[in-house]
Amino acid sequence: MPRAHFVAVETWVFDLDNTLYSPRFRLFDQIERRMTAFVSETLGVDTERASELRAAYWREYGTTLAGLMAEHGVAPGPYLAAVHDIDLSGMAPAPDLATAIARLPGRKVVFTNGSREHARRVTAALGISGAFDALYGVEDAGYLPKPREAAYARVFGAEGLDPRRAAMFEDDPRNLEAPHRLGMRTVLVGAVTGEAPAHVHHRTDDLAGFLARLF
Repeated sequence: MPRAHFVAVETWVFDLDNTLYSPRFRLFDQIERRMTAFVSETLGVDTERASELRAAYWREYGTTLAGLMAEHGVAPGPYLAAVHDIDLSGMAPAPDLATAIARLPGRKVVFTNGSREHARRVTAALGISGAFDALYGVEDAGYLPKPREAAYARVFGAEGLDPRRAAMFEDDPRNLEAPHRLGMRTVLVGAVTGEAPAHVHHRTDDLAGFLARLF
């Protein structure tokens, strides 16, 4: 375990969806269905076309919301409220993860392309909300999504972190490119398949175990 690589870290930044919890809970399936329904209703297109647009905007703009704002002038508030109105009853508390995060030295924060309220609800359902010093949603980035560099600049500026003394944990490798350029330690979370991109320092499919072995 490359513990030495993290000794100087003072700020630990975690993505939320499919990073702090396992994809097996399938929360994002619920979110994607609600995204598609919102696109369909708002743009007046059928479900198939709405799904195509949802995916296309995610690829081009980083999030479906960013695409809807850029292409159609959609207001972000109603969208975020609609797509994050999901059922969390199937979530299981994660005491091992809570303990591992709490043991990390320095500040621990969440930075998600979802809303701050979504981050609050999910971390509460996992029983890990008390482990974090701050929750940052897409609204804190001026509705600019990761992987856009301006999104990191806004959130990291608000947090006052030094990227050279920080680490970022993400399930989407695209979202680790800018942190890597800034000098952050980067960790890709999720099923380990294939070769990691050059901007990924470490990979794990067990976030709690990875963190527990650091400190």
